Amino acid sequence: MNFSFEPATKDEAKARVALTGPSGSGKTYTALTVATGLSDKVAVIDTERGSASKYADEFAFSRLNLQSFEPHTLCQALAAAGAAGFGAVVVDSLTHFWSGTGGMLEQVDAAAKRGYGGNSFGGWKEARPQERQMIDALVSYPGHVIVTMRSKTDYVIEEDQRGRKVPRKVGLKPEQREGIEYEFDIVGDLDHENTLVITKSRARDIANRVIPKPGGEFAQEIAVWLGDGKPSPDALHFRDLLLDQYATQEDVAAAGADIRARGLFGAQVVNEHGDAVALGELARRRWNELGKAKPADGGEAA
Repeated sequence: MNFSFEPATKDEAKARVALTGPSGSGKTYTALTVATGLSDKVAVIDTERGSASKYADEFAFSRLNLQSFEPHTLCQALAAAGAAGFGAVVVDSLTHFWSGTGGMLEQVDAAAKRGYGGNSFGGWKEARPQERQMIDALVSYPGHVIVTMRSKTDYVIEEDQRGRKVPRKVGLKPEQREGIEYEFDIVGDLDHENTLVITKSRARDIANRVIPKPGGEFAQEIAVWLGDGKPSPDALHFRDLLLDQYATQEDVAAAGADIRARGLFGAQVVNEHGDAVALGELARRRWNELGKAKPADGGEAA
């Protein structure tokens, strides 16, 4: 294998933001604030029984209400949102795709019972690729992505202004797999006062910030950081090339290499039949189709 190094550049990127916090901390409202500050066309994938719609008088967005949370369902929803041209997608909340009906924990349990005698290690081996596909679809979406995650809650005892001992609800780790925060550029924890504490950020000006009631200014800071780079082709760009322009295996092979190099192999797009498919699989299928179309005698194809 040949390895070729090239000068690094900062491409114009899209936001990948995760907001965690206990119930009532303002995750949905903050996510909508960030999303509408980044794009004028926002979609909400709502797992919270339509709770985002309570803010429809303050924000303009389209919604998709889900009742079942299999990982491939989120992949399909993201493919549809990309095809519809939504510049920002809010997943409220990602927790349901972990512990909700049909989520990862149920997938593992079903796989363990189906083929591993109830052994969860075998269940994880079978179900883990579904989660990887879902995460790939999130991080390679051709627009901004803001997800919310519920935190487990606990109580601490504090003194109030009169010296009395009173309980206060606090959020702990999000209800998701360990290390999920590494998939996002910016991660923040919200408390019941709607104060956002940035726990991870690739944007240096945002790192370690404490932001009371984050609003449009916070979204603008993210936009400024993202805009400091050159335009970069996204999954929809490559989809259109594969389906409408590239007519040789050589073209498709070159596109496939570029897709992989840009980390878009697992991006979910809609094919010519309206079905969700990974961009890498679409490139592989087109390469095979063009190979079959070549005439055996080397002449012009009909």
